[in-house]
Parts: sequence; structure tokens; C-alpha cells
Amino acid sequence: MFLYNLTLQRATGISHAIHGNFSGTKQQEIVVSRGKIIEILRPDANTGKVHTLLTMEVFGIIRSLMAFRLTGGTKDYIVVGSDSGRIVILEYHPSKNMFEKVHQETFGKSGCRRIVPGQFLAVDPKGRAVMIGAIEKQKLVYILNRDAAARLTISSPLEAHKANTLVYHVVGVDVGFENPMFACLEMDYEEADNDPTGEAAANTQQTLTFYELDLGLNHVVRKYSEALEEHGNFLITVPGGADGPSGVLICSENYITYKNFGDQPDIRCPIPRRRNDLDDPERGMIFVCSATHKTKSMFFFLAQTEQGDIFKVTLETDEEMVTEIRMKYFDTIPVASAMCVLKTGFLFVATEFGNHYLYQIAHLGDDDEEPEFSSAMPLEEGDTFFFQPRPLKNLVLVDEQENLSPIMSCQIADLANEDTPQLYVACGRGPRSTLRVLRHGLEVSEMAVSELPGNPNAVWTVRKHVEDEFDAYIIVSFVNATLVLSIGETVEEVTDSGFLGTTPTLSCSLLGEDALVQVYPDGIRHIRADKRVNEWKTPGKKTIVRCAVNQRQVVIALTGGELVYFEMDPSGQLNEYTERKEMSADVVCMSLANVPPGEQRSRFLAVGLVDNTVRIISLDPSDCLQPLSMQALPAQPESLCIVEMGGVEKQDELGEKGTIGFLYLNIGLQNGVLLRTVLDPVTGDLSDTRTRYLGSRPVKLFRVRMQGQEAVLAMSSRSWLSYSYQSRFHLTPLSYETLEYASGFASEQCPEGIVAISTNTLRILALEKLGAVFNQVAFPLQYTPRKFCIHPETNNLVLIETDHNAYTEATKAQRKQQMAEEMVEAAGEDERELAAEMAAAFLNENLPEAIFGAPKAGAGQWASLVRLINPIQGTTLDLVQLEQNEAAFSVTICRFANGGDDWYVLVGVARDMILNPRSTSGGFIYTYRLGGGGDKLEFVHKTPVEDVPLAIAPFQGRVLVGVGKLLRIYDLGKKKLLRKCENKHVPNLVTGIYTMGQRVVISDIQESLFWVRYKRNENQLIIFADDTHPRWVTTACLLDYDTMASADKFGNISIVRLPPNTSDDVDEDPTGNKALWDRGLLNGASQKAEVIMNYHIGETVLSLQKTTLIPGGSESLVYTTLSGGIGILVPFTSHEDHDFFQHLEMHMRSEFPPLCGRDHLSFRSYYFPVKNVIDGDLCEQFNSMDPHKQKSVAEELDRTPPEVSKKLEDIRTRYAF
Repeated sequence: MFLYNLTLQRATGISHAIHGNFSGTKQQEIVVSRGKIIEILRPDANTGKVHTLLTMEVFGIIRSLMAFRLTGGTKDYIVVGSDSGRIVILEYHPSKNMFEKVHQETFGKSGCRRIVPGQFLAVDPKGRAVMIGAIEKQKLVYILNRDAAARLTISSPLEAHKANTLVYHVVGVDVGFENPMFACLEMDYEEADNDPTGEAAANTQQTLTFYELDLGLNHVVRKYSEALEEHGNFLITVPGGADGPSGVLICSENYITYKNFGDQPDIRCPIPRRRNDLDDPERGMIFVCSATHKTKSMFFFLAQTEQGDIFKVTLETDEEMVTEIRMKYFDTIPVASAMCVLKTGFLFVATEFGNHYLYQIAHLGDDDEEPEFSSAMPLEEGDTFFFQPRPLKNLVLVDEQENLSPIMSCQIADLANEDTPQLYVACGRGPRSTLRVLRHGLEVSEMAVSELPGNPNAVWTVRKHVEDEFDAYIIVSFVNATLVLSIGETVEEVTDSGFLGTTPTLSCSLLGEDALVQVYPDGIRHIRADKRVNEWKTPGKKTIVRCAVNQRQVVIALTGGELVYFEMDPSGQLNEYTERKEMSADVVCMSLANVPPGEQRSRFLAVGLVDNTVRIISLDPSDCLQPLSMQALPAQPESLCIVEMGGVEKQDELGEKGTIGFLYLNIGLQNGVLLRTVLDPVTGDLSDTRTRYLGSRPVKLFRVRMQGQEAVLAMSSRSWLSYSYQSRFHLTPLSYETLEYASGFASEQCPEGIVAISTNTLRILALEKLGAVFNQVAFPLQYTPRKFCIHPETNNLVLIETDHNAYTEATKAQRKQQMAEEMVEAAGEDERELAAEMAAAFLNENLPEAIFGAPKAGAGQWASLVRLINPIQGTTLDLVQLEQNEAAFSVTICRFANGGDDWYVLVGVARDMILNPRSTSGGFIYTYRLGGGGDKLEFVHKTPVEDVPLAIAPFQGRVLVGVGKLLRIYDLGKKKLLRKCENKHVPNLVTGIYTMGQRVVISDIQESLFWVRYKRNENQLIIFADDTHPRWVTTACLLDYDTMASADKFGNISIVRLPPNTSDDVDEDPTGNKALWDRGLLNGASQKAEVIMNYHIGETVLSLQKTTLIPGGSESLVYTTLSGGIGILVPFTSHEDHDFFQHLEMHMRSEFPPLCGRDHLSFRSYYFPVKNVIDGDLCEQFNSMDPHKQKSVAEELDRTPPEVSKKLEDIRTRYAF
């Protein structure tokens, strides 16, 4: 069995984010890393929407990212520290929309190792040097410069190693143009290592060390080092040189401290705390991330605490000396892993979990009533300031990017009866958790919907002048009339446009610079800018049946298949070509391409005839109306559309911007199939046809503009958009109701929209999330969702949510009451009334936890609930809150053989669980009956067990439960579940149970899989086979009776299969003293499973499911990851395909090595050598290679580049989207 790996939705969690002018223009972009993906985003300064410019898989783990620019440069480069043992410098080329590797310097082994640099990156603020550091011992400094041709150069590395030293953080200190300096938070563990009593370890202090790169002597010296009182967690560089006092801010537990060389005293300020916080008061507070904003006149820092509160930090200086640190509460947003303040006044927030946000900084918070805290204010040691959190005041939310990370659990099923299955994904953490329903399709935002008098049959938009940015009129055609609407602040009917309103319209368009043309059944109406009207009437009894129009040409087909061609002369007059062309059959559809920039006319006309053919006809004056080529079709064509797609932006000699792409002829057939064919721009030949089935209705095609490029809207029973995005063609359905006719639409509110008609309404729509595979509907949850299962009869979900370090609602209310009482008691006689008012206000205030975070209760405190939810409406039907410190870990829905027709929900719960070292005071299995037609949980009983029940599964009318490391069968009793049978031979902890027939497969937390046979007569569970490798299984999935797919916590997926001669009819030896030579292999079972495939995904996989994703598609193995990625593994159906992709992968590895310098083969073999899997993500990078490289690779495979792209597209559309 050979598999092909495809990513459907790339990871969405962000680990690092940096900003800068990467494209070399004034616009700022943001570069983010998502694990093994690097992506460049551009926030639009006008609309505030964030667009993705480019996404690249790097097939390696990005551990650090930094932006730098050389002194006096205008363009930022990207430095990447990864697991490749190399430092890589990338440059973004906006013209090619590609990252180019400028430098790649090898310094160590690959992999994430303790002493190989890559974890920390620091850049000298003036862009002269970069330091790359390891967690321990090694640090290297590279000097950056430019050569005579202004290209970036990099020196050989200078070492700044120090043995036995752990590094916590590294930054470049801003010293102006002095020798570059780097500051490190370090800890020396040599004494602690050599001291057997453990005293030295308790007394070891963290140090702040400055390293100076001496540019004259070309080496690095340790300039200065001092011990710190508190343990710091990160450093912030303070602007220096002409901009500020230089030095660093050290963020540590409860304090922020400013340090610099020389006579500068340390300035220290406590981190303010929330007033009346429910958190454990003993718990320290730290800053977790920060952003610096610097202008010519001032600078400030935004620092965020682990509760999500942002403080604006400023420094007061007196002649180069810092005198105080000032802090002011700014706003509260979800906890971020990175923040970027852009020059345009935006704050980009990459949150740890849940959606990412772009905020507009509306106020700097200087003139509000918020108290300002200062290091100069007198405080007792250990005391701090208090502030009151409030809703947003200085920030305004402008855009959010959907983020699925972390996906805790996922199930794929068609619960909404939509033909295509939906993905039900439980994701998020704590109070920001959601249950999301993902559907394949583009999200459509409705801008406006208005009713029309009657049912229209077509709609167009036209501009008044070719230079206009926005459309002027919307023309709506009815069976016997035409309605003209003008677009302004509002859309209203006009009568003086020059259009004929008493007839239906076949087409409208802008002609030439500023004239309009209307084609109607009896003729052509040419409306000049000064409202003069020229008419051309049809001869005799004939009428116009079809037409095609562009900026300079009009072609009409009269009854009986006669073509008449008009072209505009330089004076703006429409002239009929002398001859007319008789076609051999009636014309059903026609299309003209847009006139290419700098040319007089479009050279080709496509005509579809009743005899199931499409003909290409020349419009060149030398052979006008001569047929060039023809293609026979499987059914009658319904519509045609010639577009130029997949182009890259080029500037011609005059500096005119235009795109040079390929001409494609799109053919919509009456049987619901769309064909896309390449049209040769010289000969007019048609080649390389791709087909897709779109729906049950005939396909109508419309040309629209999306992100500055031409795209095709195809309408059948569903509407689809065919567009080119990041050098790949996408054909994606719109998640919207059926539309009948559409046209592109541009106005101030909606620069790239679509105006469409559906029955008797006119709708203005916008598609903003191009490139997205799924659209999402999210329903909020209270705690982190762990697992859920589907009730087969009502399609409702039973979901368990559990949070560690959290209070239940009851405990929170109790704590609040207690604190309110303490407030009143602590007040003196005269302050009693005031205190009572404050206490009442405190009890009434309710800050939403999704924004302000949930109170942290301390280790060993758990909150948990069971929720019954309708996944279509998102309504919670029933909710059972468990008591404080009860944590639900497993859930199942089953029927018992002795329980009649009732469905039961079983929830496995642990009491007082401590994670490390693992201990618990026992567990329970709660049993609920699903009553009230499946929307009520009725408590039946609870069964005490000795350990954590981490897995429950129905099995032959009873249930299998994994209690710690025991595997048991329980049956339903009156007062509790009754134990029927058990097996004690699982080594550590049962984490999953999967059943088929008499066989049970269980996964152990670190020892892979065990195959168990249940013998009914002897009532025994016997392990008869296991795996040869230890695997830390997170989830598994049965593929067939002998085959299991499993995923582990290190990001691998493997498939193991029992050999054909395996017998599950083995006897257990009850005495336990088997003959020594019959112990089996490796102390395990006597039969071993063989490995079919191994593959490293690079992200922890938490759900696996075998399913079909598209109606009529083949089965695939779908996995979802902790970082929010969704991918599939699909089997090859023929040897020839496998052979082709194997060779393509091999050529791609050598011709297009990964961006960050990691070797692709060794990345995919991180833990186990990759076996029987071909990486589709690497193969699909074929489309983003240089054309000449594509050609050479394709020739090696005896194909042409379009054939290779077609193979890549085919295997994708056969299984998924």
C-alpha cells in the first residue's frame, strides 16, 4: 500500500510574527511562522482587511524569526532560525511573489538539539550583525554587510560560546553606531552540577550578560555580567543612539526592571495586578509578550501580562539617564504569542489560541482617566499597584483571522443532510473554546439585498469612463423591460441613461473610452458620452439571439446561425465587417476575451453550437471570421468564457502594469460539467482540457475580478469560483444559496464585489477570504473541549469539556461572595457603607471570560462539564456541571443488551487528579440516559473506579473501559455498572479502545497498540499481538480487520497491520509461569504487527478518521493537528501513478530544496524512516517553481509542465478539494 499526503487546510496557529517593509515599498507587511510554514500577510491600510500574499511550506521547524535591514536600506530581510543547523536569510520578491534564499550558512547538526544554535535570534538594531543562539552553550555572531553591487553579504561565524550555561532570551542592544552589543539572560549550572547536596542548585542566580562584537578586532567579547534578583523571562530592547537612552528592560515575575551600563541605577517597577482578582494570590504575574513602537520623537512599549492585560510602558529620562518607568493600563485582549505595532496605527495580535486579531490603535491612552503607575511611587517590598480591567477603549477591532488551533477532536459526518459531509471540530482552550462546523466553500458576505418588481433574467454593471474606478450603473433585464439603476450613496432607478428600457437586454458594456453599448433582440444601441445614440437594426424578420462584447468589439449571432462582426474605429464609431459568416448550426453561446493592453482587438471569438461543438474563429483582419480550431463536447454547451489567468504581474517598458498569463477557454455544459481548456494565443488551438462536475443545472459562466486578477464565476445548482491564487488554480464552491446570473461590481464600499440575482432579489456580495478551503460557523463553549460523540438517531453531539487550573461556576460564585464579605469586614466603622457599595458592585460586575480570561485556580484544581448540543443550530440542549476537581476524560454513547432501546451516555471522570507526578484519588463512570427524544441527560448512577477512565467504548451490548492500565468489561446494573471481566497486562495506561467483531485494539500511552481477543466462553480478554516500536499514541483509527492507523505525540502517523498468518485464537496461561522460551518477542505478545507506513507530519495529530470528503469520491484517511491543520492520506490506485509521483518527489527534492535548509527526506523521517508515503505538499510546489525549472523536471518525467499540473490537480480532486 502506497499513500499520498495532501494538506487541505494549512496550520493556522502562529508561533512567531515580525513586521517590516519586506517588499521594499512603503507598505508594511507581517511575516508569520506557523510551525513548518512561513507566510507573508499585508494589512490593507484602507479597509483594515489582512490579505495573505504568499504561504510556503519549509519542511522544517521554524524556531525563530527576525527582520533586519542594512543601514540606510529600504528593504527588510528575514532571518530564520530553524531545526536545519543552518542560518537562512530570505528576501521577498513582490514581482515573482516568492521568497528567495539570499544566504544559507551551515553551522551544526540538524534537529532541535540543546547545543545547536537556532532557538534564539537577535539582530543589531542598525542591521550590522545577527546573533543566533542555542538553549545551551553555543552562540554564533554573523556580520552582515553589502558588496559593491549592493548585494547582502554575510561573514563567517564568530563564536561566543560558554559551556554549562543555559540561555533564556537574547536581544540586540541599541547602541547607535558603537560596536554592536547583545544582551542575554543566562544561568550557569556548573556549580549546581558538581554539588551533590543540592544547595548550589537552590542558590543559583540568573545573570544578565552583555556580549560585544568588536568590529575592529573581528571577535566577540563578554563585556559585562551581573546577577539578577528575580528570575527574568524575557528582555525588551530600549531604543538608543539618537532615539533614546539605550539599555534593556528585564521582564521578570512581578517586576519589570530597566538596566544599562555605567552609572545608571536600576529602575524597578512592580507589575500592576487586577483589583479583586479571583486568581490564587500567591501566584506571581509575568509579562508574556511585547511590542515596541518608535517614531522620531518618542517611543513606547506595549507589554502584555499572562492574563491578557496590556500596559503602555514609557521611560522618563533626564539627560540620558532613565529616572522612572511609567506604566498605564491600556486594554485587555486575548493572550498573544506575538504582537506587532505597524506604522499605519494597527496592532496585529497573533493569539496563543483562538482567532488572531488586527486592531486599530484609536487612542494612545494619554489623556484618559486611567491612573498611571510609576517606579517612583513609594511601595512596600512585595506590594503592587491595582487597576480595574474594562472593555476596549484605546483599540478598535478591524479584522480577525480564523484560527482552528488547537483542534482537540474532530468528526466528519453529514449531520445537516447537505450531500457533502461537514467537519465538526472541537477547538480552542479555556473560555475561548468553540465548536466549529467546517464546510467546503468560500465565505460570502452579503453587502445588500433588495427586492425587484418581478423576476429578472440578467444583470450587468458598467462604468461611464474607462478610467473610472467604480461602476456607474447596474442594468437589470426582465422578460419585456430593462431597469437601469445608478450607483451612488444609494442605488436608485434612473431614466436618462440612454438605455432602451422597453425591451429585454442581451448584453451591456462600456465601449472604447466613454461610450456604452446595449445589445437587445432587435438591434444594437451605441450611446456616446454626449448622449448621442446610434442604432443598428436587425435585417428583416431576424433577431439577435446571442452576442459577445468587449471594450472594442461586438459580435452578434442572428437567427439561423449568421454571425455579424463590428469593430470600433479610432473615431469611436462602430463599423460592421463587410462579410457575414454562416455557421453550420444554431449558435447557443459566444465569448470574446478582453482586449489585451496595448492592442487593437482580441484575436479570438469562441462560438458554441447546437451540434455539441465549440469553434474558435479568428478576428484578425488578415483572416477575419475564418475558423481556426474546433473541439467536440460530450454535451451541448450552455456558456463560454475566455479569461486570462494565472499571470504574474509584469511591468512593460513604459512602466504600465499588466499581467501576463495564459488564455483559458471555460466551457459550461448543460449537464452541469465545467471544462477548462488552454487557448493557444498564436494559433488558437485548444489543448489540455480539465473537467469538473459542478451540479445538476446547466453551467452559466461570468467573468469577475478578484484581487486584481480575472476569475470565473460558474453557476449551476451551486455557485463556484474558479480563480488563481498563489500559483495554483482553485475551484471552490460559494457557501451561499443558488444564484441565477451575476456580474462584477465595484463601488467605494465594496471595491471587488459581485452583483447577482436570485429569484426576485438583487444581491451585492463580497468574497473576502480567497484561498480559504473551509468556511466556519463557531459556537462558543465554556472549557476546553476534550472529546465528543454523535448520537446516531438525533445527530446531536455529547461533548465533554475539562479545564485544569480552573474553578467551576459554583466555586467562582462562592469565592466572590467570600471576597465581598472580607471587603466589608476589613473596612473601618466609617467606611462600612462605601465598602458595602464596592462589594455589591464587585458581585455585579461580570467581565466576559472569553476576553478577560478565566481565573487561575492553581495546580490540581479542575472544572468540567458534559454538554448536549445541536450542531446545526448550535443550541445547547442540556448541560451537566461536574463538581470542583472532577475532570471528565472520556465519553461514549451506547445501548446495553439488558437496557432495552434506551441510549446511554457514559462519562469517565477522575477525582483530584495531579498531572505530575501523576496521581488521583480515584475516578467515576457517570451513567446518563438520553431522554426526551434525545435532548435531555437523565442521571442514572455513578460507578466508582480505582484510576482514571481515559477510554470507554461500546462492545457487544456492554462497554469496555480502560481504567488506568486495566482493561475491563462492564454491564449495566441497577445501582452501578457491574464489572464482568478484566485484563491486567497493559504496561502503562490505556488511552484508546477500538473494536471490530470479537477483536479489540487498545492504545497504550507509550507502548503503541495491543490486539486483544475476547473469548466469550471463558470470559477472558487475551492480548494476542502487539507492535514492535514504542509509540506515544494520541489517537488511532481502524482501517480494516487487521490494519490500524495511529498517530503519536511527536507528529508521526503510522499504519501497522497484522501479518496474514496471525491467529487470534491463543490461550492465556493462567499460572503466569509460561516456559521461559515461549515468552514471545521483546517480552511482549508472541505475534507482532508489521509496519506498513511511517510518515512525519510535523504537527501533533489529535484525530484520525477514515471517510469520504466529497460525494462520489474515494475514501481517505483524514487527520487534524494541534496547530489547526487538516490533511489527508490517500492510497494510489495504480502503479503507474505511484511511479510518476515517486519520480516527481525525487526531482523536487533536488531541484527545489526546502526554504530553511532542512533536508526534506530527513524531515519526513524525523523519528522513523519515511516508508511508503509520497509528500504531495512537496510535489505541489512544482507549480511555484520557475517555468524553465518546471520544464526540465517535466522533461525528466517525459511529460509537459501542464500534464504534470494536471496529474497534481486530478489526484487532489479525486479525493478532496
